[in-house]
Amino acid sequence: MQKTTDSFVELIELIRTLRGPNGCPWDRKQTPADVKTYLVEELYEVLEAIDRDDKEHLQEEVGDLLFMILFLTNLYEENNTFTLREALNGSIKKMVHRHPHVFGDIKADTVEEIRANWQRLKEREGKPPRKSLLGSIPAHLPALYGAFRMTLKAAKVGFDWENPHQVLDKIKEEIGELEEALQGADRKKKEQEMGDLLFSVANLSRHLEIEPEQALRSCNEKFFRRFCFVEQELQKQGKTPREATLAEMDALWEDAKKLEKEK
Repeated sequence: MQKTTDSFVELIELIRTLRGPNGCPWDRKQTPADVKTYLVEELYEVLEAIDRDDKEHLQEEVGDLLFMILFLTNLYEENNTFTLREALNGSIKKMVHRHPHVFGDIKADTVEEIRANWQRLKEREGKPPRKSLLGSIPAHLPALYGAFRMTLKAAKVGFDWENPHQVLDKIKEEIGELEEALQGADRKKKEQEMGDLLFSVANLSRHLEIEPEQALRSCNEKFFRRFCFVEQELQKQGKTPREATLAEMDALWEDAKKLEKEK
């Protein structure tokens, strides 16, 4: 533990040096708004490493994400807004308070009981009441995951379809409305109907207990992998995708699918 603590302190001191008068001009110019962008990028690189089960890459990306969190905290320390110690102590206090089945005398044997206790304890912490049940969902979540989380919250109070088949019927209805919108020239209407369709798909994903961001990331990775195969095979033929016909690329795409099934 002491070695970990030493490394933690060393990283904090490194950040303070970078931000200091003899530090890096680029680091000294950074603002919380700048760091926000890097935080998102580093988080997604962590998620990618987890998905690929790339432990070496994950170690690096966890370190990068931690660096950005500490860098952001240091900016607020410089402005006397809050300190890292205050942030850590606040987190410790909150976690102890919300785990009375571990640190107290409350009995909770199931995940459902633990979640119910967690929610009750959050409500007792004296935070200002939110204007909406959905107010706890961060506005900057990826839109697909945000839709997933909103329908999850609404479902907990009974505002939900009874089964996935009903949601599938809703998706079919939304496809029909999108098809109708495609007949016109109103771009805003098309965007609205596309949004309704994607929202319904996220809702179906929740009913199937499939996290939509993860499902889409996996699909994106599959598309990337197969398209790279198409590019590589075309290169062997002395062609680029721009020079190939759609039929040629489709045939290679099917080859990529067959190779995946054989593995």
